[in-house]
Formats: sequence, C-alpha cells, structure tokens
Amino acid sequence: MNNQSLSVNPLFKAALELQYFFQLKNWNYCFIGGLAVIRWGEMRMTQDIDICLMCGFGAEEVYVRALLREFRSRLTNAHQFAVQNRVLLLYASNGVSIDISLSGLPFEENMIERASYFEFLPEYSLLTCSAEDLIVLKAFADRDKDWVDIEGIISRNKTDINYHYIIEQLTPLCQAKEAPAILERLNRLFGE
Repeated sequence: MNNQSLSVNPLFKAALELQYFFQLKNWNYCFIGGLAVIRWGEMRMTQDIDICLMCGFGAEEVYVRALLREFRSRLTNAHQFAVQNRVLLLYASNGVSIDISLSGLPFEENMIERASYFEFLPEYSLLTCSAEDLIVLKAFADRDKDWVDIEGIISRNKTDINYHYIIEQLTPLCQAKEAPAILERLNRLFGE
C-alpha cells in the first residue's frame, strides 16, 4: 500500500479486507447499504459495512463457520443468531462493524450477478450492487433514512435508472410483505 492508503477511511480498509477474503473463497457477493449509497446517491457518513453473500438455503453453516474462524463476532451466540436470522454480525480486523446478509432469494442472486466494481479511491475498488437493486433494497426496508437515500439516488441517476426493472423486482417483494404503499411512494418519487 502507498502512503495515501495509510490515511484511507477505516471503512474502505475493512471492506477491502472482506472482499479479499470472499474472493479467496470464490464466494459470490456484493456490497450494499452505505457503501453502495456513497457510489450511487449522496455522500453520507456510514459506520458499518453491509454485504450480501450468496449462500443459498441449507449451506449457511459452512459460510458462517468459515467467517467466524477469520473474523471476530459482535455477538456471543453469533453462529445461532446467523443461522436463525440470516445475518452474521462481525468486526473487521480494524474494528469496523460488518453485517453479512446470508442470501438465497432469486432477487439477491440476480443482484449479485448485476453488481459491478467501483473505484472509491485508488486501490480501493469494491463490488457494489446496481443503483436499481439498491433502490429495491431501500424501498423494501421502508425506513425514513432509506427514502432519503432513494431520493438522492434518483436525483443523481434518474436518466440512467431502469425504472421498469425496479418495479418488476419490487412488486413481488411488496406483495409478500403486504405493503403496496411502498410502490405508490416510489411511483410518486419517479414522477416528480
């Protein structure tokens, strides 16, 4: 690493550490959450790393065990919590919090396949989800801060965003959640 890398935000160092580990294991993944928002939306502070790891259904234990051997857990019952809730909460070697979503849905698999690298800084190229997939994730989460992020993503990328793809992916998720208001709110944002 060069001298510039030594002064890099700890978040990017932690993300690169995690990415190297996933690449070494040949696992399918992509960064979501705050890092993806920095790429596609408005610059904002984020305290942790969110990543989607494709492990399917039934193989979670293999991934959880390998990750717990390499990274320190944020919970005493991390293994049980991860298998039950499909999220593994860890720390990178520099203390940055990591949330790993143990993914298996077709939407998540497609999101990972559509992901692309983005160079945040020299030598810090990270595989992040697309703007469209990030909007789907944020809309489905349906928190106030997620809608603020969605507005930023739309304002920066409106002419490049595939709106039909978003609706196609989000509709069955909203139906399962019985939350049609999410689609209505998103339609209003794109109409403005």
